[in-house]
Amino acid sequence: MTTIGFDLDMTLIDSRPGIRAAMQHLADETGATIDTELVVSRLGPPLEHELAHWFPEGEVARTADRYREIYAAIAPPLIEVLPGAHAALEAVAKRGRSIVITAKYGPNARLHVDRLGLPADAVFGDVWRDGKATVLREQGALAYVGDHVHDMDAARLADVVGVGVVTGPCSADELHDAEASVVLASLEDFPEWLATQAM
Repeated sequence: MTTIGFDLDMTLIDSRPGIRAAMQHLADETGATIDTELVVSRLGPPLEHELAHWFPEGEVARTADRYREIYAAIAPPLIEVLPGAHAALEAVAKRGRSIVITAKYGPNARLHVDRLGLPADAVFGDVWRDGKATVLREQGALAYVGDHVHDMDAARLADVVGVGVVTGPCSADELHDAEASVVLASLEDFPEWLATQAM
């Protein structure tokens, strides 16, 4: 059975409005200065990596927990699927199964998948780069689709096809440099690409 993994933020969903709102709420609550536009311009790494830019090291873990509570309460209604997301997952369903593999907190990732009706067979949260590669190997995936160079790192480390999409912070050149096997403008191009693959 063909299994293909997908990143979530800026691959399947445009999470920027929700993250921006949650970060602003966190800034208002804590009194911290957070450049929310800068935050949403570089999505990809785990939350704790981002919070380390705005909070002392000893406060990051506690602040991450609070952010996740805020996010779950206010972000979901602000977030929509990216063009082609449903069609891409449906194309995979004709061959096998699709799985979401994301650095986002697992319960919040599942919140989006369920609310937006994304037809994914499983959701794996709280993993990044090497962790994503581990899930890809354990699940027997043949490809991983993502918008970030670290997604392409995960695909390479797992020895699977890396499919880059330029809907996130990384350019086509950056994704190619990260050894993407193919780079697409968006998931709208994914079904046509998949139809050419013997997976």
